[in-house]
Amino acid sequence: MKAVHTKPVRLLVVSFFTLLITLNVFAQNTRLTPVEYNTDQLVEMAVVGRIAEARLGSPPYRVGADGQLRVWPATGSITYNFRTGDNAVNLAGDHVEPAVTLFHSNDRSSGESRGFNILSCIGNRVRVLDGDARGEWGYVIGKHGGSEHVMVDFKDPEVMRRMTPGDRMQVYAKGVGMELLNAGDVMAFNMSPELMDALTNAGMGITRDGKLRIGVARVVPAKIMGSGLGQNHVYSGDYDIQLFDEEVVAKYNLDQLRFGDIVAITDADHSYGRIFRTGSVTIGVITHSGSIIAGHGPGVSTLFTSTSGNIEFIMDDRANLKYLLLQ
Repeated sequence: MKAVHTKPVRLLVVSFFTLLITLNVFAQNTRLTPVEYNTDQLVEMAVVGRIAEARLGSPPYRVGADGQLRVWPATGSITYNFRTGDNAVNLAGDHVEPAVTLFHSNDRSSGESRGFNILSCIGNRVRVLDGDARGEWGYVIGKHGGSEHVMVDFKDPEVMRRMTPGDRMQVYAKGVGMELLNAGDVMAFNMSPELMDALTNAGMGITRDGKLRIGVARVVPAKIMGSGLGQNHVYSGDYDIQLFDEEVVAKYNLDQLRFGDIVAITDADHSYGRIFRTGSVTIGVITHSGSIIAGHGPGVSTLFTSTSGNIEFIMDDRANLKYLLLQ
């Protein structure tokens, strides 16, 4: 009878079961729990804005950090050719707002204007109330401080061709008051249930050690954050990424920033205003274009922040509102 060599077989079996155990441990460590929050307590309200006219100052020149003067398109209006997913840096404009810009027709410092801007959350659904595009639906994609604007985009960009400045839209505002229940000290701002669902479907969740894991398109160091610092809350507006240091821009590929990108800002704490704090992490979304003005650049609206750094981000080029909301 031919001898059977059992040792190699035994080693093969042991290796096989070791691989299974390793894969199981890996699966356990990477398995995510959905983010829990006070969904039944969130209030949904109607807030209404109008499409803003384009705005320029007098004189119209913008003084660049390089000392040069330029006259470029800026805030407001309907921006047809730069919208969610498009490059937010490589354009001949300054603080350009993608897609459709809304504002409250009362004074921009009024309580009604603050209500419109603060209560509108990224991802909230928006319905066109009048004009040739009446009845169409879009999504809130950003906010802009100072001008107190709310930006809206649509799955079908041709819808915007039927709109006129002054047309009204109603935001089904829901998300303010959101509290995360299983993410440690992570706080949520400007976050709608719609965007929460989209992020979850894209792979966001809570790790076994209690961290919020989320995909981001770019990482930004807090040392280059500019205009918007000093605000004592982040429920409205944004703050800007300065792109004047070529070495930092190249290191983090910040010339590739897109409207709607989900980004991580390291060493930034937005719990009660925007501050630098080593080890903290903030997640935000790019809401307006770059700028040549000193201290300014692409704007970021806050979505999540953790003082302790209880946010684990992974690189994902599809971490953009274009893929999360508009497809």
